[in-house]
Amino acid sequence: MGTLQMYSSQNLASFSSNLKPKFKFSTTNVHKTFKVPNKRPHIGFCRGKIRAVGTIPDKQADATEPGEEEDDEPPSVDFAFVSSVLLPDGSPDVHLRTTVGGQNLRKYMIETNVELYGPYARTLLNCSGGGTCGTCMVEIVEGMELLSLKTDKEKEKLKRKPRNWRLACQTTVGDPNSRGLVVIQQLPEWKAHEWNPKRLSSKEESS
Repeated sequence: MGTLQMYSSQNLASFSSNLKPKFKFSTTNVHKTFKVPNKRPHIGFCRGKIRAVGTIPDKQADATEPGEEEDDEPPSVDFAFVSSVLLPDGSPDVHLRTTVGGQNLRKYMIETNVELYGPYARTLLNCSGGGTCGTCMVEIVEGMELLSLKTDKEKEKLKRKPRNWRLACQTTVGDPNSRGLVVIQQLPEWKAHEWNPKRLSSKEESS
C-alpha cells in the first residue's frame, strides 16, 4: 500500500492507494520510492477519501457544539492531471489544480495550460469542443462521481473505449457546491503507463 499526498495553497487533500510502483507527490517535488521496471509500468489505484485539516480559535471552538464541525473554506474541486509522458527518473508527471465546481473540463484544461489535444492541438485537427472529433479524450482515474453523465455524442465516440474514458468537451465537473478530488490521465491513448482501477463507480457503470 502507498500514499499519494497532494498539497495546494488553499487546502490539503490526501487519499490512500495501492500504487505500483509506489510514489509520493507534492506540488514541488516528486519522490520515487520504487524503481520502475523497463517494461510499461502498471499503476494500481483504489478510491480514497478527502480529509480537510484546519484549526479553530479557542472561543469559536467553545461555541461549537459537540459533533459540529466548522469549515470556512469555500467549496472547491481538486484536480490531479497525470501527463502521458513519465519524468526522466521514471516517475509520473502530476500537475495539480483547484477550482470551483461547475466547470467544463475542456475549457478548464485549456485555460490552465494542461495539455489536452497532444498531436491534435491545431484548430483544423479538432472540432473545438463540438463533441464530433473525439480528440479530447481523457481517462478518469478517480472522481467519476463528480462528473456529468455521458452525452449521446460521447457514447457514440467512446463506444469502443474503456468506460472510464470521457470527452473533456462534453464533461462538466460538479457544481458550485461540489467538493472532492478528480484524478485525470491526459492523452490516454499515448500514455507510457497503465492504471488499474479496483472498481468502477455506479455512475460509470450506468453511463
